[in-house]
Amino acid sequence: MNHISASSAEAKNLIMEAMGRLVAEGVFPPEPLPAFNIEIPADRAHGDFAANVAMVSAKTLHMAPRKIAEAIAEALQLEGSSFDKVEIAGPGFMNFYLSQNWYSRVIRNISEEGASYGNSDIGKGQRVLVEFVSANPTGPMHVGNARGGAIGDSLASVLQAAGYETEREFYINDAGNQIEKFGKSLSLRYMQVCSEKGQAVYKTAESTEAFCKTVYGADGNTADFPMPEDVYLGQDIIAHAKNYFDANGNSLENLTEEDRRKALVGYALPKNIQGLKDDLAQYRIHYNTWFAESTLHQNGSVSQIIQQLKDSGYTYEKEGALWFKAEALGADKDFVIVRSNGIPTYVVPDIAYHYNKLVTRNFDRAIDILGADHHGYVPRLKAALTALGVDASRLTVVLMQMVAVMRDGQPVKQSKRSGKALTLVTLLEDIPADAARFFFNLREANSHFEFDLDLAVEKSSSNPVYYVQYAHARICSLIRNLADAGAAVPAAGDAQLELLSTPAERELIRQLALMPAEIEAAAKQLDPSRLTKYSVDLAAQFHKFYDACKVRDAETAALRDARLLLCAATCQVLGNTLGLLKVTAPEKM
Repeated sequence: MNHISASSAEAKNLIMEAMGRLVAEGVFPPEPLPAFNIEIPADRAHGDFAANVAMVSAKTLHMAPRKIAEAIAEALQLEGSSFDKVEIAGPGFMNFYLSQNWYSRVIRNISEEGASYGNSDIGKGQRVLVEFVSANPTGPMHVGNARGGAIGDSLASVLQAAGYETEREFYINDAGNQIEKFGKSLSLRYMQVCSEKGQAVYKTAESTEAFCKTVYGADGNTADFPMPEDVYLGQDIIAHAKNYFDANGNSLENLTEEDRRKALVGYALPKNIQGLKDDLAQYRIHYNTWFAESTLHQNGSVSQIIQQLKDSGYTYEKEGALWFKAEALGADKDFVIVRSNGIPTYVVPDIAYHYNKLVTRNFDRAIDILGADHHGYVPRLKAALTALGVDASRLTVVLMQMVAVMRDGQPVKQSKRSGKALTLVTLLEDIPADAARFFFNLREANSHFEFDLDLAVEKSSSNPVYYVQYAHARICSLIRNLADAGAAVPAAGDAQLELLSTPAERELIRQLALMPAEIEAAAKQLDPSRLTKYSVDLAAQFHKFYDACKVRDAETAALRDARLLLCAATCQVLGNTLGLLKVTAPEKM
């Protein structure tokens, strides 16, 4: 249950009912009531909720705002509501104060709902497809993919908790220029292994790594084996070529270049894709679907989309190429969809892919997590969908800014431990997955972020993930110790929760009540970073409560039990929040 939203709506209804009575009594004229807001004041001294109804109604009612507020306050019927008093402040703000019964209900609700507390139904079961990472399968994932993975996976969890039917998808770019480049790179490396110079080293090298180092050096490019500019120079390419030779010898040496590349790509690409799956599983990411771009070419979808765009009337020919009239549909400029040589450009399979999401598979919404360098690509893609008769608002793209990984205050280019380029895997060699997932969700996707490796492994309150996890473990330890002493967490119906009336207790309960609202806001804004911020605030509020209020040594057993139930509720909410981020909630630290 969203206690915050429910109480805000209740305050508005109480005001509306009071004004209705005042109109019936002739105090107010029967005029339409202007829209007014119910807000949570930044300063709790101004109440738990504040209404500006008196100010916005002054002109309509021809009355001073304060007099309006006083009349409404007099007519309010608070008995049985979530509020025990209303005060008038300043020129006419109406400040509502929550009743003790409200605080008790929050704790009981958490106890009843347990692991499902915080969930919402605002999604109404709409089907949403979240596509994220979709790294090029020709090489390992970089740190930007690590950020996109944490954001996309956590966003999918948030949407699921908010009542959407959510699926995760990885789009495998296994066609097009990058695969051509991949095949060319593999073929060159394989032929180098087959060469006389390559074989001389091959026969003496103790390992693939030793072979690479001896033949190619650190940069993968030597005078003995020069490589052109349009190839991949990574050692993973060399390893694939050598491993293929290990298993099959020089069987490809005398084939045509096309057949050799096809064989090597057929060997290496599935291994790379499996490597992506394994690496992402280590990062706690599991997809519903791995969608291959090649299927769009094989089943005719790419050709079909080209024909549909032609039929839409939004294409024209220029210098032998087929252009799309994107500018006419709101994009920055027109673009080529079929080159003069008859080959579709890279954007056509992307259009076909999103048409597949929204039409063929009929998802209500498609959400993509993409790098900020795609900012010009998005309106062009939406223009194409519009031309195809698809409501382009059903596609939302979250643009993600770059991340800078720092150590000792300096940017990190490679992993200190492995000596390799800093990829997702080498990052997880340096820091735990908990820290990576939490840190990458500390900021909104559209903000630049510096990932401090030193802070991520620091065991102190300065490290936000450690701070939150420590709060959870601290509560678990408290519950265990009290249980050993014969004081188990009471059932919600047995605790005297009305005893929880100090400012520290109430502030903690208010923070607990915010979780459903934070999930709804995170889902609406597509921003899972709200949950990391929320969890840090909740941990801070718990520590304040624990320092101010004795639990084990409370004045009475009844107060101890009430506070113990509050601790258990806090533990539950911390666990629920961390669970959405796929960060562990330890019971001991």
